[in-house]
Amino acid sequence: MSFDVPEDRNYLESHEWTTLEEDTVTVGITDFAQDELGDVVFVELPSEGDTVTAGDTFGVIESIKAVSDLYAPVSGEVTAVNEALFDQPELVNDDPFGDGWMLKINVSDDDTSDSLLTAAEYADQIA
Repeated sequence: MSFDVPEDRNYLESHEWTTLEEDTVTVGITDFAQDELGDVVFVELPSEGDTVTAGDTFGVIESIKAVSDLYAPVSGEVTAVNEALFDQPELVNDDPFGDGWMLKINVSDDDTSDSLLTAAEYADQIA
């Protein structure tokens, strides 16, 4: 089975994806991750204004099969949370790279996250 791995993103080994626009990183989970989890039934996310640290957990995703931690790709302040996921967690399954996004983080100046994978590196990891 092949999974969608958009070239315009970076990835974590823990299966989160990121896009960077100016100083803001958008975060979600990958097509591979949502497939492994199965039907997502609950997502716990931080609040706007919270601070996250690269490599630390920022939330939890629960499916009919498992509960998994979500990991921050960068350090900074949460500037937006996808509140639609609270009522429709299945958006993560339906559109993991679009409507299923989770949060936006304003990257802090001292962020040192260099553990992000390219699309090709992530594709190799899940192959």
